[in-house]
Amino acid sequence: MSDLLSVTRAMELVLDYAGSFGPETVDLTMAAGRVLQQTIHAERAQPPYDRVMMDGIAYRHGSGQTLVSHGIQRAGAPGQALPDGPVCLEVMTGAVLPEGADTVVPVERLVREGRLIRFEEGYEPRRGQFIHRRGSDCAAGTELLVPGRRLDGPALAVLAGNGHAQVCVSRIPSIGIVATGDELVDVGAPVRDWEIRRSNEFALTGALLSRGFNCIERSVVPDDLAETIVALREQLSRHDVLILSGGVSMGAFDHVPKALSKIGVERVFHKVAQRPGKPLWFGVGPEGQRVFGLPGNPVSATTCGVRYVMPMLLAGQGLSRPEPYTVVLDADAERIPTLTRFLPVKLHHDATGQARATPCPMPTSGDFSFLASTDGFVELSRGDAVSPRGTAVLFYGW
Repeated sequence: MSDLLSVTRAMELVLDYAGSFGPETVDLTMAAGRVLQQTIHAERAQPPYDRVMMDGIAYRHGSGQTLVSHGIQRAGAPGQALPDGPVCLEVMTGAVLPEGADTVVPVERLVREGRLIRFEEGYEPRRGQFIHRRGSDCAAGTELLVPGRRLDGPALAVLAGNGHAQVCVSRIPSIGIVATGDELVDVGAPVRDWEIRRSNEFALTGALLSRGFNCIERSVVPDDLAETIVALREQLSRHDVLILSGGVSMGAFDHVPKALSKIGVERVFHKVAQRPGKPLWFGVGPEGQRVFGLPGNPVSATTCGVRYVMPMLLAGQGLSRPEPYTVVLDADAERIPTLTRFLPVKLHHDATGQARATPCPMPTSGDFSFLASTDGFVELSRGDAVSPRGTAVLFYGW
């Protein structure tokens, strides 16, 4: 086992080939969830004017307790000037503060008698209250967003508020998922005793879609070298990334490594000191395509997809590698002397808010029936002793 690549080194090699999938410009309406590839500056000062923060009146502080209304300053209308004397303008939230006014009094603090407006008994306004001053949020030209930011709701609001009807984002790569095996049948097809339904591609598709990768093609090839070569050559010509499931071990019908070599895919590594997923294969195509050969066992394929494929895709989008977060084991967990162990877990939070992981070991790497009851897996370093309850470990969500 000592000659096997470590998990850490395997991940380093994968990220070395992450590269970039390039930029593209999309309408703001289609930018949600995408990764920004341009720097966004404030179009103008925010707010761009002294802004009224409450419905009520605007007046000159100290000009009296009873005021005469001289009209209404609506939101979205040009600013008016406040006349001299004990007068006010009625104002709406978001309106321009009238010229000459320096204080806003909310409507619930006022008593109205026709055009006369007075403060409620005992109320003493504070000069400058309820005014959102021009430029107090940011000055014109302030850097607001930088490349590598995933565009969530607040980021989209910043783009809209600064006039970006179109935005430069990372291109979503085209991804081919290829399942291999004579035993595989379609989800809706009749299944015989010696066959299994295709499931790995759907687990991988779910992981991809939840991370924003929606340009996906799924296909299946039988355990035949010639057919595998033809199918993979065609898939390689159409996609930036290939994710293969099965056919990468040492069996007589594991044709994937040989087929990939025949079509010019250069192997970067094959086999990693981990369980599940030791037969993991990774290589690079003649035009820079990234190619993953995942083991066919469902738990292995899903785990390797999350641990290696997803970080590479996110790095290629321009995101810094999304760090897994730390949780605490809620029970003792056995380690493996020569292999890193990926152990499925359920998460919960204790009374202090600490995330705790309850181990849910699967009997074999093919046993996926209860994997959906878990939240992800933790990574246990190789070693002879158990990792005791309370150990801090890295967690990767499905």
